[in-house]
Amino acid sequence: MSDDGTARPPGTDPPTNGRPLTVSDVLALPVLAAGQPQVVTGALLLDRPVRWVHITELTDPASFLKGGELVLTTGMPLPEDAAGVRRYVDELADVGATALVIELVRRYHRPPEPLVHACRARGLPLVTLARDVNFLEVTQVVHALILGNQADAMRRAQRIHEAFTALTLRGAGPEDVVRAAAEMSGHTVVLENLVHQALICEPSGSTVEDALTDWEQRSRATARGDHVGGREPEGRLVAPVEYQGERWGHVVMLPAPGIGPAFGPEHRTVLERTAMALTVARLIHPTSWEHTAHRNALRDLVEQRHRSPGDARARCAALGLPCEDGRGFLAILVDLGAGHPASGPETRVSQELRTAGVPALVGELAPGRLGVLLALGPSQKWRPVAARLSRTVLDLAPQAVVSVGSEVPDLSDAARSFHQAGRVAEATVPGQPLPADRAFHELSDIGLRRLLYALREDTRIQDYAERQLGPLIDHDTRHGTDLLTTLRHYLDAAGNKTTAARRGGLSRETVYQRLRTIERLLDRDLESGEQRTELHVALTALDVLRLGSRRGAGSTGA
Repeated sequence: MSDDGTARPPGTDPPTNGRPLTVSDVLALPVLAAGQPQVVTGALLLDRPVRWVHITELTDPASFLKGGELVLTTGMPLPEDAAGVRRYVDELADVGATALVIELVRRYHRPPEPLVHACRARGLPLVTLARDVNFLEVTQVVHALILGNQADAMRRAQRIHEAFTALTLRGAGPEDVVRAAAEMSGHTVVLENLVHQALICEPSGSTVEDALTDWEQRSRATARGDHVGGREPEGRLVAPVEYQGERWGHVVMLPAPGIGPAFGPEHRTVLERTAMALTVARLIHPTSWEHTAHRNALRDLVEQRHRSPGDARARCAALGLPCEDGRGFLAILVDLGAGHPASGPETRVSQELRTAGVPALVGELAPGRLGVLLALGPSQKWRPVAARLSRTVLDLAPQAVVSVGSEVPDLSDAARSFHQAGRVAEATVPGQPLPADRAFHELSDIGLRRLLYALREDTRIQDYAERQLGPLIDHDTRHGTDLLTTLRHYLDAAGNKTTAARRGGLSRETVYQRLRTIERLLDRDLESGEQRTELHVALTALDVLRLGSRRGAGSTGA
């Protein structure tokens, strides 16, 4: 059956799965296999494609050939002399015949030595047939196959064009285009930029680690062609991605592992359309490929979506992030605030780190939040780098919050560093004063108040504050008193009534009276250190809950 479901003539079922018909395929067909074919010379050349089959009994058959033909003969026209035989073979080889098949039935019963030597010398496969074969039937079967394959190839090419046209019309991004190319071709497809960084890799039949290990070195080992289908030493197909003379990168199709290149016209068609679709995607999507690649790599690291640590290392290394042993990795989060565009700071931070010579991935993890992953040298200190980055950010966005995780020894631990930086960010009130000696926040900054701020949406915290202080707040509301403030002064003074009176501008007797009222309302013993601690925690929780409420109301109003 053909690709469109129509029946083929009997005996012409394709043995090629869409690839060009080869000499080996033709010899395996029942109509020719019945002649008991034996390969005399050129056994390693049987993968040559067969464009046509030609029957000849002429002494100069080459004048009727165009190249790519498999020549069938009974041997009757072969010259008697060795020189004539060599001339006969030379003409076939010069015109590009794929093989010579001679029947050993009528004139010869074994191949003549001059013919064998001539074919071996010119690299022309010579095949003998021990039994009589209907050459006309051979041509009918093979030509039906060839024409059927050509029709199938045209239909497949049409489907490829339609698929990529649909991608382009819906504004597909580069990731969608590369993924479609890998699915249609059955091969791994990689998009790289002009400095040989692999920006997108869609594996097929292999892993990211297999595809991208030592990518830059392997990619630089070959010169790029200007046309689709340029081959690299590894058997890759390569096509430039460019527009009006400006080249942006290359799209690369990798051979299937353990099979060899095995690329056909369809693969070149897929690669050509991929390059065209990527050009359109570059023109309609404003975000640069590099920024998109960094963002996707960082998000996959944070969410641990890589199939293996080896895949993660190979992908990041192919983006220019060193991942060898001895390096340390540090995650930094930059919260710019709601509505603040990330593109400007993202570009500026990347430039600053390049200027400082610090390899890093920089990308937007969420609206208003940048992620940065530093790759530190064996003896490199991270604090000066974090300080420089923070100053750059704060110059652009003074209200930004820069949070730092802890340094980790392996890329596989990067998610932990990002989670720590996230905890710091969650515990940092916008506008929180920075420590005097630095321009960023870190884990050691998280005390009780900031911990409770991070947990402010937990209903257990809200319930705790209400159970501990609710009766006192209700009393103040009903009677217009301010016992909560007196309690705050007393707790802040660590139970020193004299200090509490001075801070509240009250007499000691008034403070004593108020504290007794507080004890009664809350059913608490304020002389108990444990109970004072519980109330202090509740009061701190109340403060951060009210702070969060005010900020939320302000945000809503804005």
